[in-house]
Amino acid sequence: MEFKKQSIKTSVVACIIDEQERVLLTRRCIEPFCGQCVMPGGKVDHGEPLLEALHREVREEVGIEVHIDGLLDVYEHVALGDNNDHYVILYYRAHPLTVELQPNNQEVTEACWVPAEQLATYNMTPGTRHILAQVYPDTLKDPGEPADELANRNEAETIGL
Repeated sequence: MEFKKQSIKTSVVACIIDEQERVLLTRRCIEPFCGQCVMPGGKVDHGEPLLEALHREVREEVGIEVHIDGLLDVYEHVALGDNNDHYVILYYRAHPLTVELQPNNQEVTEACWVPAEQLATYNMTPGTRHILAQVYPDTLKDPGEPADELANRNEAETIGL
């Protein structure tokens, strides 16, 4: 039997809002959430300060520089995907210092500035929708925190699914 050490994966995500109150969305081309819209971000490397990781991820994914305005919220996924990954995601509000988007095509295939009134038409991850509903409460409905994924998995195992 193969043993795999499990850990909590910490990620940082930038909710980048420009002067016209548009938010930067990207379309992921890797799992988890391949094909869905998210904001730029990714995992924090061991020993890497959170804000350095956030700047690095934004540069890597969309090629822009940002100013971090502050922490918006924390979102959690428990038992996500085939590996039952556990993610803790810190969402930071930011504004762009440069604006020419250059999606890297390795993690994201598209990047665009989206006006608040168009957000509801995008297929977003639950965390993205949760955060953007806080930023744009008159435009987007907040789905709330996800159902307890770990409890749902344990219940399914108990009844033999």
